[in-house]
Amino acid sequence: MQAGIGAVRGGLALGQVRSVKDAVRLAERVLLAGGQHRARINAWSAVCENRRHAADRVDDSAPTGARGAARQRV
Repeated sequence: MQAGIGAVRGGLALGQVRSVKDAVRLAERVLLAGGQHRARINAWSAVCENRRHAADRVDDSAPTGARGAARQRV
């Protein structure tokens, strides 16, 4: 498949940049090899997933009775 001027592998062309996020992703696709770009996306997804799990652990660790008692003392 041959790309025309202004086209970038991954489906995002220069004319389709509508936000700063799109511009950053376009720059990454141009500057980084496909494997590096995919690795960055996978790493960020893992970070977000770890944050969700950590938030769930914090919510589950303290019993609701202890939270209520602490609020009553204040």
